[in-house]
Amino acid sequence: MGAERKPDFFAGKDLKIGIIGCGYVGLPLALRFSDVGHHVTGFDVDKSKVDKLNAGESYIQHIPAEKIRVHVEAKRFDATTDFARLRGMDAVLICVPTPLDERREPDLTYVEKTARSITPNLERTQLIVLESTTYPGTTEELVLPILEKGGLRCPAAADAGAEHVATDFYLAFSPEREDPGNKQYGLAQIPKIVGGVNPPSGRAAAALYAQIVSRVVPVSCTRAAEMVKLLENIFRCVNIALVNELKQLCLRMGLDIWEIIDGAATKPFGFMPFYPGPGLGGHCIPVDPYYLSWKAREYDFAARFIELAGEVNTAMPYHVIEAVATALNERQKSIKGSKVLLLGVAYKKDVDDLRESPSLKLLELLAQRGAALDYNDPYFPALHKMRHYDFSNLRSVPLAPDRLASYDCVLIATDHSSYDYEAIVRHAKLIVDSRNATRRVEQHREKIVLC
Repeated sequence: MGAERKPDFFAGKDLKIGIIGCGYVGLPLALRFSDVGHHVTGFDVDKSKVDKLNAGESYIQHIPAEKIRVHVEAKRFDATTDFARLRGMDAVLICVPTPLDERREPDLTYVEKTARSITPNLERTQLIVLESTTYPGTTEELVLPILEKGGLRCPAAADAGAEHVATDFYLAFSPEREDPGNKQYGLAQIPKIVGGVNPPSGRAAAALYAQIVSRVVPVSCTRAAEMVKLLENIFRCVNIALVNELKQLCLRMGLDIWEIIDGAATKPFGFMPFYPGPGLGGHCIPVDPYYLSWKAREYDFAARFIELAGEVNTAMPYHVIEAVATALNERQKSIKGSKVLLLGVAYKKDVDDLRESPSLKLLELLAQRGAALDYNDPYFPALHKMRHYDFSNLRSVPLAPDRLASYDCVLIATDHSSYDYEAIVRHAKLIVDSRNATRRVEQHREKIVLC
């Protein structure tokens, strides 16, 4: 079968597709390929995830178990920890984390380990696609040399004369555009950027993705595709930094930044609303700018605008804690020894996603200053040890009126729709609101501090 896999082969049916990394990106992608009739195998090092998937169970709130179960029972989807099974795949898509290390520099450990696991199983004319967000050059400079150690070659060539360059396997980059909890735009509705190491690789990847998305957008090379993803998220990062800074100015001026933004958003052209918060969260926006600013140093270039936006957003949790300290101080209390309830640990409303959540930093800062901490989040009954934080001793507490009244401060960090903000304000002594979640609450406004 391998010798027959020309680029247009990947536009065909009944393909065997491997998805490495069955998380918030990989699992929806796997199910989407199953939807159109392909045979998908999810690869993951977490055996508990694999066991749940094979039992037709979901561990991601917005992905129904029934959707997984249907494909498992139809033999269109299964999961495994056995990476030797990569050898039987027509295409292998890499959807692993790309976090920052302790020095806020790119940590490509997962990508590198994944590439090394593919190499001994790489087949001739197999298609490999990296989806993990990263800096321009990762696919060619890191992934390609590792894959070629097995003896097969995929020449990097983007010029016009390389249209039909001979290649032993195909390698491309196609950035994920997953937005957990977004009910308006799912994977099928979002256009897919595709860039190949060479033209045949780009055509192969485009043919594959055209089966599952509304539109494929080819770009000249993998580095261009990698930069597209960074631009998308840096655009959001710098605009959020702008409104976060303006929020602090508006607080000093006695103005309501949310009213200002809503007013500006009535302009039908030349403006897009972004909203402030307690810091950045999610798997991309808090991380991606640092990937590009780190890479820029290789070219003797200081990405000052990007780094400044990162500084502003990184400082927001500290701003929120100072607001809590000031509000308690005005009530003759200090943070140390005060009982504080944090509402919402997810990085954004109505999702079960903790990745890079600013709430975790808020908990850390409050703990460092001696607060007696509790939290509530309907999506997280308990917290577990994470890469940079360990709050495994905490459990979500109920929001009973008497319990709310027992706290010196209730800090709204994530504005879940399920919260009854009128009841929270009615029973709590003090509310510090970092999301403007209480904007529609009319009574007891004297208890609310916006920050």
